[in-house]
Amino acid sequence: QVQLVESEGGLVQPGGSLRLSCTASRSIFSFNRMAWYRLAPGKERELVATINSDGSADYVHSVKGRFTISRDNAKNTAYLQMNSLKPEDTAVYYCSARERGGYDYWGQGTQVTVSS
Repeated sequence: QVQLVESEGGLVQPGGSLRLSCTASRSIFSFNRMAWYRLAPGKERELVATINSDGSADYVHSVKGRFTISRDNAKNTAYLQMNSLKPEDTAVYYCSARERGGYDYWGQGTQVTVSS
């Protein structure tokens, strides 16, 4: 079993920045994919960003150019750098790690609120 522990989110003003981290209880080197999802009230869960084992990344259109996903295999940690935050980015953010067999592990979620 793998535990994913996310950093604390927080309250950020529009236009501000926040970096989330997701630390795994074992090496993330073997995970095919690390990802960040978010769930906002009244909306469906949304895949925000993914990063594969080869370092290739992809983003949902609404965050392209503002968010950056990265992974540090040596630290067993994935990151989501969020810049130019907007109120519509307000959500609970979840980290996910996918094993080669397709099984997904999930973090506990962390609240990000963008408001003045």
